Amino acid sequence: MSEPKIHDAEAKKAMDARLARVEGQVRAVRRMIADDEPCENIAQQLAAARRALDRAFFEMVACMIREELPAAPQARRERAGRVAELLARFG
Repeated sequence: MSEPKIHDAEAKKAMDARLARVEGQVRAVRRMIADDEPCENIAQQLAAARRALDRAFFEMVACMIREELPAAPQARRERAGRVAELLARFG
């Protein structure tokens, strides 16, 4: 059984842009710390970066769900089990 992957060029481009924004947010946090910004401002920026990463994570889980399901019932159950495990561990 093949593993779900992002095949759509637009989806890859959107994910890359999302991760680039997260990367920028993390760089901003590091800069804020170096510049002795208030803790509340840093916490807000960290929360924004965390939410952006969460959205990226859920988009990857959605990719697993949207991918064409295998025809065999056992393979379908295995895929569903992997998605459920991933959500339980990290979601």
